[in-house]
Amino acid sequence: MLYHLLYPLNESYSFFNVFRYITFRTIYAAITALLICFLVGPWLIRVLGERQIGQMIRRDGPESHIAKEGTPTMGGLLIVLAVVAPTLLWANLGNAYIWIAVFVTVGYGAIGFVDDYRKVIRKDTKGLSPRRKLAAQVALAAAAAALIYVDVGIKDTLNIPFFKNLRPSLGLFYIPFIVLVIVGASNAVNLTDGLDGLAIGPSIIAAGTYMLFAYLAGHVKIANYLQIQYVPGVGELTIFCGAIAGAGLGFLWFNAYPAEVFMGDTGALALGGALGVVSVMVKQEIVLALVGGVFVVEALSVIFQVTSYKTRRKRIFRMAPIHHHYELQGWAEPKIIVRFWIVSIILALLAISTLKIR
Repeated sequence: MLYHLLYPLNESYSFFNVFRYITFRTIYAAITALLICFLVGPWLIRVLGERQIGQMIRRDGPESHIAKEGTPTMGGLLIVLAVVAPTLLWANLGNAYIWIAVFVTVGYGAIGFVDDYRKVIRKDTKGLSPRRKLAAQVALAAAAAALIYVDVGIKDTLNIPFFKNLRPSLGLFYIPFIVLVIVGASNAVNLTDGLDGLAIGPSIIAAGTYMLFAYLAGHVKIANYLQIQYVPGVGELTIFCGAIAGAGLGFLWFNAYPAEVFMGDTGALALGGALGVVSVMVKQEIVLALVGGVFVVEALSVIFQVTSYKTRRKRIFRMAPIHHHYELQGWAEPKIIVRFWIVSIILALLAISTLKIR
């Protein structure tokens, strides 16, 4: 919105020429997101607390979590607001990639909101049934995939990390692949959201990494130099990723240990969906498994645990997701959180190195 209102003024006032630069608008999108969190966060936490919209704690989980019961949840509303509002303020609204990213973020946030609403307000411990929840996620991801593949016309090739000439074409199978990436990323972030600040930290790191990828993929000269796929117009997603990073930092202010608010499924599904759809549009889908390695390990720990118990009646971990395993081994919660953040930073640096190691 500001881009459309202020950039045309550069013909009369040269100062407004800065609005043409993606880097400038990304910085201010991040700052705007941060300010929204700082201004709206305390009010939202107070409202959630007054209405007793508090987290319910599993009785079979670590005993240390029982004290967290009643902590305001559904704080993901703040994340979604702080991502979408700055994006609409600072991005070029004529860009299709921006609208697809916003569509997925709001849509997945809405699915999470319905699930949280049923759990917390209606006191339905099951929330949305797993079948309905997955069906809604798949339907939304399929709609986004159709827009990406048919409307925008993203190429159906995959960029394989470390191999510059290996770009297999999936054809129509690219649509179900996109669905898999978005749904998988969304649920992986959701499974990671079990400790104070555990999910939001790697989300900020992943957003920062894809902020770089989006800028490079949208710059024809740099993309050709790095021998990565150039995607015209995708550079605007740099602003969207900057808003995610800013919103994540703002939310972390309140979500850091000991948390004043939890994001709930509203925030976790929205963040995962946003990262998934961005990875597809900037043509770095496979690298998401490396950038979001912490999310992948958390999801796999649940899959392996369930499979092992159903087939052998034996557990691999003391409890899944894996962060609970470390808790039950005696690791302090802050130590687990910070170590997972460190791992995320290392994985992000490895992911960025794939741009040159080919």
